[in-house]
Amino acid sequence: MERETISAGGIRLRPFEESDIAWVDAVSRDPLVQKYVQIPVPYRRSDAEFFVREMCVAGWDSGSRAEFVVESAGDGAGRRLGRMGLGLDGAGAGQIGYWMDPAARGSGVATAAARALCGWAFGTLGLGLVEWRAEVGNVASRRVAEKAGFTVEAVLRQRLVHRGARVDAWVGSMLPSELPRD
Repeated sequence: MERETISAGGIRLRPFEESDIAWVDAVSRDPLVQKYVQIPVPYRRSDAEFFVREMCVAGWDSGSRAEFVVESAGDGAGRRLGRMGLGLDGAGAGQIGYWMDPAARGSGVATAAARALCGWAFGTLGLGLVEWRAEVGNVASRRVAEKAGFTVEAVLRQRLVHRGARVDAWVGSMLPSELPRD
């Protein structure tokens, strides 16, 4: 799959590069990222290297994932704000995942980036469904998903494994016709 950059107002989503490893390492040590994202604890630089090289870059190469760094596009262009990713099932659906740099939280960037990613997924990739899942209690992720246009459909009992324990998950979805048009 060919790497693409998505522009959306004051942000842009661009594929990960080797130069993002140190930033991924720093953000992945944030307590909220560690609380809700399935990452190793303690987190090491080698974990960030694996994520960028094997998940982000190799995911594009295999066509299984489209992983983006969310950056500012206006003043302070190129400032890293977060990560938006889309796992692809090969059957016309994808699963969105995201985290934000602590400095970018609460600014609406995650919602704008999620909408941009879904628009790209429906328009460029031709997906018929994008799904969102989060551990029950991750209110910030749910708020982003709902503001982006996802319909929260259910609580899936014990659906996710987090730190070796089964936890309940919220699940939502968006169809192409439901993408908000700002």
